Amino acid sequence: MDLNSDMGESFAAWAMGDDAAMLEIVTSANIACGFHAGDPAGILDTLRLAAAREIAVGAHVGYRDLAGFGRRPMDIPARELTADVIYQIGALDGLARAAGSAVHYVKPHGALYNTIAQGGDQALAVIDAIKAWDPGLPMMALAGSPIVGLARKAGLRVICEAFADRGYQPDGQLVSRRSPGAVLHDPEEVARRMLRFAREGTIRAVDGQDIRVDAESICVHGDSPGAVLMARRIRELFDAEGIPLAPIAP
Repeated sequence: MDLNSDMGESFAAWAMGDDAAMLEIVTSANIACGFHAGDPAGILDTLRLAAAREIAVGAHVGYRDLAGFGRRPMDIPARELTADVIYQIGALDGLARAAGSAVHYVKPHGALYNTIAQGGDQALAVIDAIKAWDPGLPMMALAGSPIVGLARKAGLRVICEAFADRGYQPDGQLVSRRSPGAVLHDPEEVARRMLRFAREGTIRAVDGQDIRVDAESICVHGDSPGAVLMARRIRELFDAEGIPLAPIAP
């Protein structure tokens, strides 16, 4: 099982998350590419820390939306979106190589992630971008969503993920951030929820029913309050139960 988190999202004087602390816990780092968050100097700092700890690096690509942190849906023509995603992967890969690493996978961010999860033109545009950069580069996506099948049909390897700190609907989709129960904050509750998932492959939805989630990576959002505490508690429980954590991407 892989444990991933979003990083590199600080912007100049505005700090977002604790990358140094999180990199002591996780096995993969989804690093902002400057479109939804992050600036080159801060991103490079995070990449250097990740390289020193031999953490797998993913390009956390998103909409060009610094003001909205990439969490506002956008109607972008496929041609433009494909170019935007290629641009972001290339920028991060350049910085990663300067830090002694490289991009190992791609994970869309925020509204882009949720939009393409259901398929459609934007999903195909992102798939085209990854294939144009490197057809062997895996894509990280929401377990059970239509994008998984689309990406695999296009020849991409898909890393399916579950979310430790997000509520689930009965159909396996994430609860909207505008709805009650969307974001979880209790480290113990989150950790035990993920321990049960790792053992049984199920997660309790907001209506109380257990749903099957076929995933090989667990995400803790780096910008969530108490993110480091949640990730650390997950790691502690997994270590105590003998459940190994390792990066999925090479």
